[in-house]
Amino acid sequence: MTEFELKLEIPPARLASVEAALRRGMTRTQRLRARYFDTADGALAAQGVVLRLRKEGRHWVQTAKAPGSRPLERLEHNVALGSQTAPLPDLSRHDGTPVGEHIRQALKRQPDTAAPDLTLVYQTDMVRLTRTVRARGALVELALDQGHITAGDRSLPVRELELELKQGQAAGAVALATTWCLRHGLWLSSVSKSLKGQRLAQGQDFGAAVGADEPRFPRHASGHEVAAAVVATCLNQVLANASDVAAGCSAEENIHQLRVGLRRLRTALQELDDLAGGWGDQGEAWKAALTSVFRELGQHRDRDYLLGKLQGQIEAAGGPPLDWQETLGALPSTAESVRAPAFQQALLGLIGFVHAAPGEGASAPDDTSPKKFLRKRLAKLHKQVRVQGRQFTALPEAEQHALRKRLKRLRYLAEFAQPLFAKRKAAAYLAALKPLQDALGIYHDEVAALQVWQGLSGHDPRALFGAGWLSARREVHVQACQQACDLLARQARPFWN
Repeated sequence: MTEFELKLEIPPARLASVEAALRRGMTRTQRLRARYFDTADGALAAQGVVLRLRKEGRHWVQTAKAPGSRPLERLEHNVALGSQTAPLPDLSRHDGTPVGEHIRQALKRQPDTAAPDLTLVYQTDMVRLTRTVRARGALVELALDQGHITAGDRSLPVRELELELKQGQAAGAVALATTWCLRHGLWLSSVSKSLKGQRLAQGQDFGAAVGADEPRFPRHASGHEVAAAVVATCLNQVLANASDVAAGCSAEENIHQLRVGLRRLRTALQELDDLAGGWGDQGEAWKAALTSVFRELGQHRDRDYLLGKLQGQIEAAGGPPLDWQETLGALPSTAESVRAPAFQQALLGLIGFVHAAPGEGASAPDDTSPKKFLRKRLAKLHKQVRVQGRQFTALPEAEQHALRKRLKRLRYLAEFAQPLFAKRKAAAYLAALKPLQDALGIYHDEVAALQVWQGLSGHDPRALFGAGWLSARREVHVQACQQACDLLARQARPFWN
């Protein structure tokens, strides 16, 4: 079966209020003790497959889970084992099921060959408080889990509220999750207990940054299906990185990939509106929330660039050190930015769009061909980039920066459209965009840095050296951008014609 579940993290200060709210209906309390297994080389976890033996009251259940086709969706297969004492895991219990096929592929196992040995990796011990409610016609189970995960001598506390769709459409679970987030300050996380356990066993607090992936949809897909697939792909990247940042991860690459995911998602909202049938009244609120977090995270990226790279280069060129602590104020907390209610509401709304059943909400006109639509959008952006690029050196700085943003939109839209066109030609086109994107990125960073050094020089004369050094480099970067624009005009062959 396919499982759709939303997991909300609970800050310690809100745990009592969440439990009190949950108890305002008929609840059930159950202790759940589980053991998670994998091969010695972690082959199952590497492919997102989870194998669990869990004692639910007096009975054991073996469960296997595998990734679904959409965000926060998983394939699941359960086998009741009765009240036997500490059963051993057996992969063959899932043979002949979609999850069993995922297991076979993860292990690269041929039919009729012996299954590899399994080892205990981590364990969980939870007290679960559940209540079933109806929301927008859907039946949703609310489950408050409190307990801990253990791996060897390491332990991790767990405080989370899970909302599992039991019957009906995902919109009901999404609406309910939104209410709990806004009322109790909770936030969405795609890091399951199993993933937390894997990290704990490996001695990791957080996962590696997750990059972008290309959308997957058939060539005959409708406009709505294409838009949903693109948004789903963007959400996978955003949710993976946002979950860790919200939990306290401050790694530069995780923040960077979260910003990339947000930029891609904003491009999808801007460029695919008509293809999706319109985002509705909530579309502008989504865009505003995504933009706000993108900019707040950008302040951290800019600070790292100024202090981690440019200041060192200026000092290497003979410039004096500067006391940045007195100059730069405190940055917004990355965790708080991601936990912000408006951002969480936007993520949940977009998840609802991706999981909407056919016929729910708005839909694109029947005569809207995704290929025709994307061909028109790509041609328009391509032309705008080429026209602006011809006169890059004469453009005001604001328009130069606008060209950079337009080029990014062109690149992301081209990536979204790839499945509908010849892959080799699309790849060649994207490769032709890269030199200009790199040149514009360097130029924009140094223009922004020059403004910082010029502003600082008003009260700290030592900054004059850096301002002059950056000013002297400006023309070199402008010419490099113009050359990259000219190269793009010669080499970028539209793949959508």
